[in-house]
Amino acid sequence: MSDGIAPRLYLCATPIGNLGDITYRVVETLRGVSAVYCEDTRNALKLLNHFEIRKPVYSCHEHNEAQRAKELCGIVRAGQAVAFVSDAGMPAVSDPGARLISEFIAENLPFEVLPGASAMVNAWLMSGLPTDKLFFRGFLPRSGKERADAIAELRSVSATSVIYESPLRVGSTLKELYEKLGERQCALVREITKLHEEAVRGSISVLAERYSAEPPKGECVIVLAAAETVPNVDGEKLNELLSMLFDAGVKIKDAARIASKLMNIPKNDAYRAAMALNE
Repeated sequence: MSDGIAPRLYLCATPIGNLGDITYRVVETLRGVSAVYCEDTRNALKLLNHFEIRKPVYSCHEHNEAQRAKELCGIVRAGQAVAFVSDAGMPAVSDPGARLISEFIAENLPFEVLPGASAMVNAWLMSGLPTDKLFFRGFLPRSGKERADAIAELRSVSATSVIYESPLRVGSTLKELYEKLGERQCALVREITKLHEEAVRGSISVLAERYSAEPPKGECVIVLAAAETVPNVDGEKLNELLSMLFDAGVKIKDAARIASKLMNIPKNDAYRAAMALNE
């Protein structure tokens, strides 16, 4: 046993900005384990040094996680306690850690998740959008069919969606979401728990224009309103009408506007159908 704590893997949530957000339980656990495995040893050492914790630190990232998982299983099996931390937030949530969990479950070895700061939850609440249902998308694929499919999936998600994005790509991603999903309410939340924390709320088109002209700074989260649902829309008739308009040379936005009026449906639904048909 390691300094009075049970031999197992401890997945520890770490602050996403403000170091004061670490929990007493995580600090006590990091002091009690025999070693700390982490996404980036430089970031982990900064955290440990701040709390005056001296432990051996080893890397465990996407390129060596499978190997480390077996190594950690062996350490716990031998009666030691070890911790894993990602650079910020909860391990395995858009960060390394999922392979460790899978390996420990497969080997029937104990592991424990220690809760803490979460950019996903903070951004969700700060957005001001409904909090009854959540769809966590994380990072969108960078390109190709996988990206197109991921965005298409958002068309029918009846929950507030949370998307992680690089500040340099926020403008282009918002523009693409507007083009493929139509207008929706959304929020850009950045620098969560840090000095310049900010939540900018508005329609996708307005935020896309703003951040295409001047990219935001810092860690960014896009929070997107749920897809509107309209009962009893005759999809076959809508597609027939849109196809006729396309054949007549009508552009996507104009076709969606015309279909919306003729079929008495929201413009967003007509636009989504037009985008889907045009792909």
